[in-house]
Amino acid sequence: MGVGKTTVCQKLKNVLDNSVFLDGDRCWDMHPFQVNNETKEMVTENICFILNNFIRCSVFENIIFCWVMDRQEIIDSIVSKLDLSDCITRSISLVCSPEALKKRLNGDIERQLRTPDIIERSLERLPHYGQLDTVKIDVSDKSVEHIVNEIVMKTGRTI
Repeated sequence: MGVGKTTVCQKLKNVLDNSVFLDGDRCWDMHPFQVNNETKEMVTENICFILNNFIRCSVFENIIFCWVMDRQEIIDSIVSKLDLSDCITRSISLVCSPEALKKRLNGDIERQLRTPDIIERSLERLPHYGQLDTVKIDVSDKSVEHIVNEIVMKTGRTI
C-alpha cells in the first residue's frame, strides 16, 4: 500500500499495445469497508471473473493486474482460478524502503487520500514481499517512467 502500483500500472497500460488494466482495489470499493471471509471470497471471485473475461477477449495481448498481494497464497489462489492455457504470466512486486514508503504515505495523508493508520499497516507488510516468488522492483527513488521501463525490460516485452 502506497508504493505506486496503480500509477505504474496505468502508465504501463498506455505503453504496452492492446492492454487492459484491473486494479483489484476496485473490487473492494465499498462503504463501510468490511473485510471478512464473505467479502474476501466475493472480491477474489470478482477479480478472477474479470481477469478470465480479459483472457478470453482476443483484443488484449497484455493484461495488467495489481492488488496488495503480500502472501504467496493470495497470488496462488488467484492464479489457480484463471484459464492460463495460452498465457504467459509475470508476477512483479513493487517494493521500497521503509523511509520511502513513509514519505509517500505521509504525502497521501496530507492530501487526505489516506488515514494515518495506513503507515503502520503498510510497514508491517513490507517484509512479506521478500518471501514471494516474484520479480522485485525497488521503486524507492525512481520515476514512474523508469519503473515502467524496468518492468518492460524484465518481462521481455517491447514498447
